[in-house]
Formats: sequence, structure tokens, C-alpha cells
Amino acid sequence: MEDKKFKRIINIISIIGTILVCFFFYFALKEQIFTSEEKMRMLLEKSGYLAPLIFVIIQIVQVVIPIIPGGISQGVGVLMFGPIWGFVYNYVGICIGSIIVFFIARRYGMPLIKKMFKKELVDKYIGWLDKGKKFDKFFALAIFLPVAPDDFLCYLAGITNISAKKYIMIILLLKPFTISAYSFCLVFLSDLLLKLV
Repeated sequence: MEDKKFKRIINIISIIGTILVCFFFYFALKEQIFTSEEKMRMLLEKSGYLAPLIFVIIQIVQVVIPIIPGGISQGVGVLMFGPIWGFVYNYVGICIGSIIVFFIARRYGMPLIKKMFKKELVDKYIGWLDKGKKFDKFFALAIFLPVAPDDFLCYLAGITNISAKKYIMIILLLKPFTISAYSFCLVFLSDLLLKLV
């Protein structure tokens, strides 16, 4: 019974997230938000108290449809909202996006992954699909370390045998380390640049 409730909650979250993503994606493409860091900043500055919500949606979109490097939008979050709230909004958006990605991949499989990502990237990691439980450990390590192509690996996880519950726990527990690493590096670099100027 608990598994059914859990799946129902996840499905509802995924449906709501997908609707928000589609709506915002249309608007963002029209306004060129994804192609300009400056336009993203301007949008957030104009949004007032809605800025955090809009930023979270931007983060969901950039995970589901990886148009811009995640590091750029994470940087905007830290600069706009500070290291603590920037981290929180980054975490919420990236985790929701990662969960949506898992269920999209589970529904549409490898054909979608091959359309979305370069052949070289798919070929590099495809061998992990045959390693069973070893993929789970590799995936957890990749999410923990800020060096792997997280968005791609989240899609790839969706076509493995990893359970939804285990996948979500890995995302929720290990994503903070990567996000905080980006956040603190960006704060350090911005402080350093301000001292040099």
C-alpha cells in the first residue's frame, strides 16, 4: 500500500512539474532566457517576490531539456539570492527536474536519449547498462561528484532496473554536495574578482 501511495505522489509531482516546465519553456524560448545569462538575471530582477519560483522553474527546465550548462544557472542563483537561498532554490529545482527526467526516460526509453544527447556521450556510458547493481553505485558516486554529466546520467538511470525510490533517495541525499560545491566555488571566485578589480 505504501508503494502505491508513494508512486501516486511521485506521479502527481511529475505531472504538475511537467505542465509547469512546458508552460515556462514556451515563454523562455520566446524571451531568449536560456541563451543569455543577462536576460535570465533581468527576468529575475523584474519578478520581485516571484523570482524564487521562476528560478526554480528555470532549474527544472535546464535539467529536463539541457539547453544551458547547469553551472551557469546555478551561478545566477547564487549571485541573485546569495549562497544559502541560492543553494536552496538550486537544490529544489534540480531535484524536481531530476525526478521528472527519470520518469520521462522510463516512459520513452533509449530512443529519446539517443535523440537528446550526442552519440559519443551515449556510447561512453552505455556499457554501464549491462552491469546491474554496479550501475546503482556508479550513479550514486557520479551524482556525489561534481564532474559527471548528471543530466544525461539521470536519463540513463531511467532505463535501468534501479527502483524509483532508490533513485530519488540518491538524488535527494547526494545532490546537495555537488550543488554546494558549485555554490561555494562561485562565491569564492566572485569575491576574488571583486578584490582584484
